[in-house]
Amino acid sequence: MPTKAKKVEKKILGIDPGTNYCGFAVIHVIGDKIHILEMGAFVMKSISDPYEKLRKIFLDTQEVIENHVPESVAVESPFYGKNVQSMLKLGRAQGVAIAAAMTMGLDITEYAPKKIKQSITGNGNSSKEQVAAMLKSIVIGKVDDSSLDASDALAVAVCHHFQSGRTHGIGGKKHNNWSSFLSDNPGRIG
Repeated sequence: MPTKAKKVEKKILGIDPGTNYCGFAVIHVIGDKIHILEMGAFVMKSISDPYEKLRKIFLDTQEVIENHVPESVAVESPFYGKNVQSMLKLGRAQGVAIAAAMTMGLDITEYAPKKIKQSITGNGNSSKEQVAAMLKSIVIGKVDDSSLDASDALAVAVCHHFQSGRTHGIGGKKHNNWSSFLSDNPGRIG
């Protein structure tokens, strides 16, 4: 009697950093199904003190981690911009979210915006609205596309899942070379 393979199960927190709105989404992957556990945005628009905004990002990120206990965190990395002050603020928000996850002992991975869009839609130049629409066909649960910060964070989490090598027929394990893949998949030779 053949044994059933155990379904891969993991939780991932995706973060789209920002200083007025910081999007977040937690997904729960069970086998090949991606469930939304929570998505939203930390809202700091009414906070005038820039350090209080950073404090809120740090504390809110830790609260989401404590509530859902993800195995890893994926963060959208800052992209090139012409406004140096905006880039500095965005980098600080990203750094604080990363620090919050690091103090909780989680693995962190950064993804460029084009990589995220490519992973979700197949086109690195897709609009935020196109990404949000595609997510509706990928995940189980209501995609809150009223907040593009939240749907961007969901895209980051789903991108991380896709990039982990456990999605499309690689036996639930990431391989670094052909010999490793072939030794774990002898039935595929020949």
